[in-house]
Amino acid sequence: MIRYPMLTRRLFSAAVLAGATVSARAQTGSDPLPSWKDRAAKDAILKFVRDTTDQSSPNFVPPAERIAEFDQDGTLWVEHPLYTQVVFCLDHVPALVKEKPELGQREPFKAVLSGSRDAIAHLSMREIFEIVLATQSGMTVEAFQDEVGKWLATAKHPRWNRAYTDLAYQPMLEVLQHFRANGYRTFIATGGSAGFVREYADKVYGIPPEQVCGTEQAFRYGYDKDHRPILTREPRLILNNLGAGKLENFWLLYGRRPYAAFGNSSSDDQQMLEYVKAGSGLRLSAVVLHDDAEREYAYGPAQGLPDTTVGTFGQAMYDVAMKQGWVIISMKNDWTRLFPFDA
Repeated sequence: MIRYPMLTRRLFSAAVLAGATVSARAQTGSDPLPSWKDRAAKDAILKFVRDTTDQSSPNFVPPAERIAEFDQDGTLWVEHPLYTQVVFCLDHVPALVKEKPELGQREPFKAVLSGSRDAIAHLSMREIFEIVLATQSGMTVEAFQDEVGKWLATAKHPRWNRAYTDLAYQPMLEVLQHFRANGYRTFIATGGSAGFVREYADKVYGIPPEQVCGTEQAFRYGYDKDHRPILTREPRLILNNLGAGKLENFWLLYGRRPYAAFGNSSSDDQQMLEYVKAGSGLRLSAVVLHDDAEREYAYGPAQGLPDTTVGTFGQAMYDVAMKQGWVIISMKNDWTRLFPFDA
């Protein structure tokens, strides 16, 4: 639920900050996107922000309408070899089976307990959702927040041996900041659980919990042993934020069409990017192409890149992007720096 007094204060603060930032940039000539090469993608992003925030421009967008929507996995941070939230849920299967031993005798929980990477890699989306719902249900919303926080504090990515929250893309963090400095509100539209992403979105991306839209489970109102009111997570979906669901739920929650959208997956982001680009006035749809196997991963299968089931970017979406004038961001060719910890 949007809290309008808070929103008004943020818009006012953003407008003040935008003026100060633009003025400072004009005086110092500083680059708001220093981790980007001076190529077409960077130019398009800067031009869009400049044109939509310049009151003398025919493409000027009033502050109240300045909304930029961002996919998370594969757009704002690393999604390979598995989505971070899926890893979180897989790590919690043993504790779940200890509590409910009967689950250990059936799939997909049996496959996870086997430790076989091949078996886990072949889990269907339905089976993954079953694991997600099972491991994230039956606890209060506060208990879930605590569990996510504890896991994030200790879990490490297998390639970089760093916390998952360290693996946000520095170039995209700069984009988020540049949009906000110019009066845009930045939102996350993720296929992951909103409750999971909200636990770190403000700290990692500067995006407050109320501006995170994701797949969501039902809650049940009740009382604990001391008769205090609680909300308990139920094993039932009420918002499916995959594919077109990202748009449907975004409109349901916020009632506006974003002016800018960033994504990377043809299975989850294409409808969002199409819808934003089709709006009246100047709109920006941008898509991240993972084509850097040396610094991160390379997958598509667009443009002959290796195929994948995680964050698929198909050739059909690439063709749509070219036809509709989306900005295609090459991780290899457009980004000079990948992570905040890079030298």
